[in-house]
Amino acid sequence: MGDSAQDKQRCAESLTGVATCLPYLGGDTKARTADCCSGLTQAMKTNKKCVCVILKDRDDPDLGLKINMTIAAGLPSLCKTPDNFSQCSGGNSGFEDQGLQKG
Repeated sequence: MGDSAQDKQRCAESLTGVATCLPYLGGDTKARTADCCSGLTQAMKTNKKCVCVILKDRDDPDLGLKINMTIAAGLPSLCKTPDNFSQCSGGNSGFEDQGLQKG
């Protein structure tokens, strides 16, 4: 039931707006950029499934991402994004503990 490599790649490409968040999400910088928040807000409106796929598969070596989930979980609140990542479920997203059922 996993996401195919092609789906992951397509999602990674469609989320270029949140690329400015990656240094912050990886812990390389202490502050997020305004571009990061606007990109995240847009991605959550238009492509939340892909945001969830990328978070779930963040350790996939093919994606080459470094994401600290503690930092990521707080980002929607910092950016005042209407949605948050708790709506992501299934796989190893790290959100199953919050009463969500696996999909």
